[in-house]
Amino acid sequence: MKIALIGYGKMGKTIEQIALSRGHEIVSIIDVNNPEDFESEAFRSADVAIEFTTPATAFNNYMKCFAVNVPVVSGTTGWLDRLGEIKSMCENEGKTFFYASNFSIGVNIFFAMNKYLAKIMNNFPAYDVKMTEVHHIHKLDAPSGTAITLAEGIIENIDRKDRWTLETAEKATDLPIHAIREGEVPGIHEIIYESDVDTISIKHDAKSRAGFALGAVVAAEFTAGKKGFLGMNDLFHF
Repeated sequence: MKIALIGYGKMGKTIEQIALSRGHEIVSIIDVNNPEDFESEAFRSADVAIEFTTPATAFNNYMKCFAVNVPVVSGTTGWLDRLGEIKSMCENEGKTFFYASNFSIGVNIFFAMNKYLAKIMNNFPAYDVKMTEVHHIHKLDAPSGTAITLAEGIIENIDRKDRWTLETAEKATDLPIHAIREGEVPGIHEIIYESDVDTISIKHDAKSRAGFALGAVVAAEFTAGKKGFLGMNDLFHF
């Protein structure tokens, strides 16, 4: 499979290594220094583009991919106010886009566990719930896209919570997310249920970027040749 990489930071380089180890060809690498390569024949030849950049540049990158009909797999977070536009283009214009807030297979298992636990805890109002997430100092958005996905899974299943808030809960129906940025932490997410008598928590702690990168390459393998808006539920049938 021919893969184009958009974004060549630590994640992009890790994705490159894993893609090559799985027998794929990297036909184009686009970073801040060569945006003109979106117009190149090499980029146009890609079966899929894997995009990990910044919230400010992501949507424009998707448009450049769509303009030359290159399917996109993206893990950039912080731009989701325009997600509806992407879904519309996939539905009405035949574009292909695979999005995940987190490509780690372990995290997606964690997403499923989180929803299941929330369904149980909906019946036990003595427990309040909060979340803590920790990432490296280079991460630009807070809370993380993964934390937001986890929060949405809780809000969907616990009637007494109706929105997430950053750092503090303004009212009892808020789900507070404490976001910490320190060192080079790949990502830690913990959901904490607390009552007067005990605490129940579930936690995912990423050891490196490799799990995210492998998931992105597996998603690219799944996406090539498909149409529409896709996600990890399509890939793993959770």
